[in-house]
Amino acid sequence: MTMATVSGPRALSPADAGVSDLYAAHWHSLVRLAYLMVHDVTLAEDIVQDALVTVHQRWNSLRDPHAALGYVRRTVVNSARSALRHQGVVDRYARRTDEDHVGVSAEQTALDHAEHDEMLRALGELSAKQREVLILRYYGDLTEAEIADALGISRGAVKTHAHRGLAHLRSLIPDSGAGNGRPLGGE
Repeated sequence: MTMATVSGPRALSPADAGVSDLYAAHWHSLVRLAYLMVHDVTLAEDIVQDALVTVHQRWNSLRDPHAALGYVRRTVVNSARSALRHQGVVDRYARRTDEDHVGVSAEQTALDHAEHDEMLRALGELSAKQREVLILRYYGDLTEAEIADALGISRGAVKTHAHRGLAHLRSLIPDSGAGNGRPLGGE
């Protein structure tokens, strides 16, 4: 009678361990970031999942595995931008063909709080860069350096977009508290 070799649990690869750690520590904040950009929870979750898969696939080519979170954030922002561009094409096509494809998700219904909706509308009035900077700063709690890395712009540009975006928000929603230390949207 021969004994079969029984192996113990397989050790995780560096990519598996790194992405697992990123998922555990940052999933919710990354989904929130994506949601605030695309306004669709399911799409936001898909964007983050795809970003984590991408970083997993490229783990061995990362110059600094400790910078993986910044890479994932940048991928989420770029994917959200792409999704918004795609949605713009879909919307233009629907208007051209006179189709009505507007639907409200259960997640969107949960966001019907008046102040939050007002802030989302106001954020929509900002330029894309101003909106992205403010979302990353106030909803993502990122530093200027992290925002600059995520958006691929300089820290000075982050400061400029934040200042101009907050000034515009103050003009749109005078009682918002924008720029006085109070989080945007009352959260």
